[in-house]
Amino acid sequence: MKKYNSMNSFENDNLVVSNEDKSLLPNGYPEWKKSIEQLIEISKLRAAISVNADTLKLYWNIGKVIMQIQKGEERSKYGELLLEKLSKKLTNEFGRGFSKRNLERMRKFYCLFPIWTSVLSELSWSHYLELIKIDEENKRKFYQNECINSKWSVREFQRQKASLLYERLIMSKDK
Repeated sequence: MKKYNSMNSFENDNLVVSNEDKSLLPNGYPEWKKSIEQLIEISKLRAAISVNADTLKLYWNIGKVIMQIQKGEERSKYGELLLEKLSKKLTNEFGRGFSKRNLERMRKFYCLFPIWTSVLSELSWSHYLELIKIDEENKRKFYQNECINSKWSVREFQRQKASLLYERLIMSKDK
């Protein structure tokens, strides 16, 4: 028996005729399609999370290797020349992302977070680029925790930092 459904498609007990392309679709197609779309979105999110965690681990390890080569000296004439040469070689071989400036950031990332388990993969490399600009450890930890707990985007983090949130909270505790 043919009848109209809410999508203005003809349907019988087993098939639905789609108005979009006039093809025959099995009953329940919209629900199946929605389930598949959700699976795809979940998979994309998991892939992005995995890529982010791997990127953080890669950059942390690069920073570690640079510090080992420089024998723990964050700044040295030899170290600066090394970073310039390394940057050129890595960029030629692997493409963008290995500029001298970025290698310096990876080195600083490792120096400020020398224990891998202190690096939280809930934050992106962009979050860590903002965190490594903060010299004071307590302030850096505060913002790291706030980014996670409040689910701040990088822009929101920058806004909160620019508004001196940490300093205002410290001052309010002193009252």
